[in-house]
Amino acid sequence: MEEIQGQIVELIYQNEVNSYTIAVLETDKEEITITGYLPFISVGDTLKLVGKYVTHQQYGEQFKIETFEKIMPQTVEALERYLANGTIKGIGPSTAKKIVETFGEETIHIFKFEPKKLAQIRGITETKAEEMSKEFIENWELWQIVGFLEKFGVNVSNSKNIYKKLGPSTIEEIESNPYILIDLVQNIDFKKIDKMALDLGFSRDNTKRVKSGIKYSLGKIGLNGHSCTLKQNLIKYVKELLGVEIDIIESSIYELKLKEKIELEERDNNEWIYLKHYYDAEVNIARKINLLQTSKNIKKIAFFNKELEKAEKNISINLSQKQKEAIKKVNENNVTVITGGPGTGKTTIIKTLIDIYKAHGKKIVLCAPTGRAAKRITETTGEDAKTLHRLLEIGKIEDDYKNVNAEVAPIDADVIVVDEISMVDMFLMNYLLNAIYQGTKLVLVGDSDQLPSVGAGNILKDIIDSKTIETIHLDEIFRQAATSKIILNAHRVNQGEGFLVGDKEELKQDFFYINEINQNKILNEVITLCKERLNNYGNYKFFENIQVLTPTKKGLLGTKQLNKILQNELNPSSENKLEKKSGDSIFREGDRVMQTKNNYDLYWEKENENGTGIFNGELGRISKIYLEDKNIKVTFDDGKQAWYLYSDLEQLEHAYSITIHKSQGSEFDVVIIVVPQSYPMLLTRNLLYTSITRAKELLIIISNDKIINYMINNNTNKNRNTGLCYKLIKNN
Repeated sequence: MEEIQGQIVELIYQNEVNSYTIAVLETDKEEITITGYLPFISVGDTLKLVGKYVTHQQYGEQFKIETFEKIMPQTVEALERYLANGTIKGIGPSTAKKIVETFGEETIHIFKFEPKKLAQIRGITETKAEEMSKEFIENWELWQIVGFLEKFGVNVSNSKNIYKKLGPSTIEEIESNPYILIDLVQNIDFKKIDKMALDLGFSRDNTKRVKSGIKYSLGKIGLNGHSCTLKQNLIKYVKELLGVEIDIIESSIYELKLKEKIELEERDNNEWIYLKHYYDAEVNIARKINLLQTSKNIKKIAFFNKELEKAEKNISINLSQKQKEAIKKVNENNVTVITGGPGTGKTTIIKTLIDIYKAHGKKIVLCAPTGRAAKRITETTGEDAKTLHRLLEIGKIEDDYKNVNAEVAPIDADVIVVDEISMVDMFLMNYLLNAIYQGTKLVLVGDSDQLPSVGAGNILKDIIDSKTIETIHLDEIFRQAATSKIILNAHRVNQGEGFLVGDKEELKQDFFYINEINQNKILNEVITLCKERLNNYGNYKFFENIQVLTPTKKGLLGTKQLNKILQNELNPSSENKLEKKSGDSIFREGDRVMQTKNNYDLYWEKENENGTGIFNGELGRISKIYLEDKNIKVTFDDGKQAWYLYSDLEQLEHAYSITIHKSQGSEFDVVIIVVPQSYPMLLTRNLLYTSITRAKELLIIISNDKIINYMINNNTNKNRNTGLCYKLIKNN
């Protein structure tokens, strides 16, 4: 490895997403082309690089970067170029030249220690000078921290959050105790932190190391959907992770409990261990549900049977006895759960509730965890529905996910109906309950047999299992729904039975199963189905009606490969379509895309309204790429239009194919499900059931009998380690 030092004089290429850079570096001897990953690098920056010289077949000699360090400019000329690059607000080339001409080699000292002297420059007030100094110092410190934390796999956003919490001494604090990163960053690479600490001289049985190993392990459990774990299982895992004795682990658990970093709960003759915020969230959920349920029923409507009869006439539907029971239970209780599979009449119940309570001047609020789920309620009921994030005005609350008492917008409502409640994790449920006034009715609607939430917890199942909240199980498939093979097969799978695929004249031909084991043939089936074969069954067009689902991201039939192949087949490169390369992806006008993280600041417009916030799982299409403005316009399925800077494209991924987990809360006219051989943990009954229930009009499953039979019989993935059920019973 060799070391060189110089200043960036030209940026040839810089990937906005992963910061891969090709640039020209001017050293005291020559100008050399450098290549590598350089986040936050601009023209004018002075760098110390470690790497090796390589010869490119087309471009000649280059320096390939392994590691790098940003250093202060070494000459006044270099300093002027650095200040002129626009890094500091209010300083452009002209002002930079004046500053350097005035202060020369003292410029850096002036910025750091005597900023008021900058006011000698015409156009710079003392206030502006102080702001420039502050920004100069913060930019420098932050950049050093970004470079330092990159070694641990910490991204830029998290680096900024760490800097806010630890301040200028961030690097010193982390170097003295790398394990503090466990408390500051979710899902960090523990092995990298541990190696650095051991290299610094931490002993293997150091209590800071053991305590951090315990917290890391509990955090990993949370990422797998559990809120807690058995004490003996935790000890076993930490022992294998750290290679330390059990007595050290047990004493560290005790110390963490004393410092209120973790909680222990005895139940069922076992000790369960939680991270403190997981435990607090469960306690708060149980307490708030109990408070709601036991509050005076001030929203109860008198002579309810007559009101129910009126509502039946208004909506021209004959309700079943179970549906009537569910609606009456909502009137009699402050908290009610309504659960059932597809075709069992959940939407009709919601419509009837709206009709009754609106007739009595009551305000009913409809909401769901995702944008598509909220859109579906709006379409089926005619009433506006919001996502929980928008309803609660959560903003960036996820950055402070450990604060279970974080402020949320209170909900002004007499009745709140939450659809797709099975998708709501413990933290979102906690925020929802924090927003509800006592006396408000809460109606939780969902399918307890679908996949649980992506985040930790199993809210719907725990509430039902506690038997503390009035729960109505809808199990009758209505006549219209009973003619659908999609719905019948969903229920058959849920009961552990195989597909009904034989022709029956009274059933709609809306379900097809293709038994195929060869992956290339399966891929060909998918392509031809998406392109033209479905025209025989309706006026189906891929971008309007069809969605491909798969359980996995990897392999030929995982989302990554399917998206590349389907993009090439359905939206190929053309002179008439602009495109933008970002990382390994090419985003092209017309592409179907999905937002992959919650972005609370992203501006959007929709007809006569506008706002901010595009959330994880929202689907849309790229309608326009603006080369001059360096942004992409995406039109989402609900009509919102949002503009993404090139640097924001890491938030998008192609959505020609999406995972079954990502499809939760959504419905599509036509669903094509491909199920290749995959990890057993992915091939479960509730995954298959959930995927089937995404289709409204037509469903095609392409797999083979062995895999499908395995999934139908594999009903073991629904259990999560949680304590909410216990706490609900205890508080009741």
